[in-house]
Amino acid sequence: MSQPSVHVTAAEIARFAGVTRATVSNWRRRHPDFPGPVAGSEASPLYDLTAVRAWLKSRGQTPTVTPIEELRNLLRLRIGTPVATRLLPFVYATARLDSAEQAKLAKLTDNDLAIAATRAVTAHAADLPVTQGEDFGPDDAELLRAVLNGLLAEGGQAVLDVLAERELTDTHSIGAYRTPRPLADLMARFLHTDDGSYPAAVFDPACGTGSLLEAAGRQGAMRLLGQDLLEVQALRSAVRLKIALSDRHTVIQSGDSIRADAFADLQADAVLCSPPFADRDRGHDTLIYDPRWTYGVPPRSESELAWVQHALAHLAPGGYAVLLLPPGTGFRSPGRSIRTELLKAGALRAVIALPPGIVVPLHIGLHLWVLRRPDQNPPTDSILMMDLSRQSDRRETIDWTSLTDTVLASWHSYLSDPAHFEPVPELARAVPVVELFGDNVDLTPVRHLHRTKLDPAEVSRQARALLEQLHRSLDDFSAAIDAQSWADGETESKTWRTATVSDLAKGGMLTIRRTVRDTSDTPLPEEHRTRPVLRSRDVATGSRATGAADEDRAAPPIVVETGDVLLPRVAARDQIACRVADEDDAGCLLGPNLTVLRVDPARIDPWFLAGFLLSEENLVAATGLRQDVSLEPSKLKVPLLPLREQHRYGRAFHNLHWLEHAARKARNLAFDTTRTISDVLSRGALAPPDS
Repeated sequence: MSQPSVHVTAAEIARFAGVTRATVSNWRRRHPDFPGPVAGSEASPLYDLTAVRAWLKSRGQTPTVTPIEELRNLLRLRIGTPVATRLLPFVYATARLDSAEQAKLAKLTDNDLAIAATRAVTAHAADLPVTQGEDFGPDDAELLRAVLNGLLAEGGQAVLDVLAERELTDTHSIGAYRTPRPLADLMARFLHTDDGSYPAAVFDPACGTGSLLEAAGRQGAMRLLGQDLLEVQALRSAVRLKIALSDRHTVIQSGDSIRADAFADLQADAVLCSPPFADRDRGHDTLIYDPRWTYGVPPRSESELAWVQHALAHLAPGGYAVLLLPPGTGFRSPGRSIRTELLKAGALRAVIALPPGIVVPLHIGLHLWVLRRPDQNPPTDSILMMDLSRQSDRRETIDWTSLTDTVLASWHSYLSDPAHFEPVPELARAVPVVELFGDNVDLTPVRHLHRTKLDPAEVSRQARALLEQLHRSLDDFSAAIDAQSWADGETESKTWRTATVSDLAKGGMLTIRRTVRDTSDTPLPEEHRTRPVLRSRDVATGSRATGAADEDRAAPPIVVETGDVLLPRVAARDQIACRVADEDDAGCLLGPNLTVLRVDPARIDPWFLAGFLLSEENLVAATGLRQDVSLEPSKLKVPLLPLREQHRYGRAFHNLHWLEHAARKARNLAFDTTRTISDVLSRGALAPPDS
């Protein structure tokens, strides 16, 4: 059966071929054999990707792309087939090999590679869910070779992400989002006991990518158990865990945890879960008498409370569960009776409101619920409530180290002596259970944290200090505006001879290095353990390094030097940024999924390079019109100019960077100042002027 054709725009062809859109237009006009449009409109034609690839290959125009990007392109040619799911077991089988063996496989003939792949997958079929072995043929060899090249270049996790990304797109899955590693680590660290031990068996009934189970494994769990509705996610999770934590006992099953529980008799030591939200199709009518509903039958609109009870049912008495839930779970009217019963039984121990922007949906601050399956001990008469929803906002990177330390310090303090927990004003409080039995049993933390009285004199001093900072930032902004100057151009725009970044690297003018996430358990070198980490988001937002070496590990470890040009490898189309490292950045570690261009300053100016890398023409050629893009800098083009001329352009780009930084700082201070003064005005600590 023939494969359906994949349609692409001219912009996507330009990106794929590593040329500009103007070049594609020239091909269409000057070469009669260039594939004609097969769909779209006259204004926006669409082309058959297979035909375009064949045409490029016939002319020797095979594009130079990273192995991961080549794998992504090949997967696009196999629409309508579960090819990614077929390849996941192959990733597992070959990721266990060393790089020499992987390279040897990649050099086999198509037929021999297909035979070797079939044997390897069949040999390990029993290790993975929903896998009985696959029969590969010579037609699969190109994809198999691309997988091997991806493994050699960037490791198993990067290949897994590309395969799962493709399969999830095909299934139109909703809510299949990765739990960010810092959040997964925070949730996993809740499970440490008073004596420092860690639960042996941890269960995730909606395991998705496996990030929560992987975090538990890093903390010390030895048995990792999970289930996921989507076959591709179950496979992805199993492969990921077996690669990253090969010494753990891992069992992952595929299926609907609520309606077809694959672990019906399991009582785990702990549960971690980020369940799907608002799942109305969970078999409500057929599960009314389910024994898991100890605290009440979950209403059709309260699927999250079904997951809460599912988690509790799979805990051993005294075991803890940590769930990531939408805030509505804590206050919606249909769930009132179940919340009441959870409180009466002492099953709910803490509710922590997180800042927005941590995980999808980004505009909502989600809540962590910490639950404990009741045992023979009497329930406590309070629960811990924390509100961190105002600790950060989406303008700035979240300080995960500070947030994690704050949350866990309060949790362990509360756990050691709930009756004498010392409240933290406007942040944390042990709320008596009897206070919560109101009309709606509202468990939203901010509603139960008493606001402290404000000292008018201190408030006035703080307000004046904020205004003074704002004045200074506006002066800096004004100076940055005044620094912008340029000479009038010629009657026509200049054109230059150009070279790609790859060509510059071949000529010794710079080196290109890339990082991926390090999922190994190898201890960090002593000299790196205390270094801050520059993350992709830091580069995008212009903030200082916010990552921690033990949480944002990258391979290979790269220490940033002054003058390094830094780019994120993946970014939203309107958030692509390029950063030239300064003295404050020097000495930091480079985080995962970043590219560093280290220039020879005697031959190329770093600010000149950074400015031209992000030219509109370069971005269109590199990214097409996609909103979320993988940026490969090696094919971006830079003018070939004398060093003296480079310095002139470099100074201009540096001044523009200063302007942008000053504008961002002034905006943020204006926001903080108005929000703070408005708040204290509304609380009576400041009075408005008389006139």
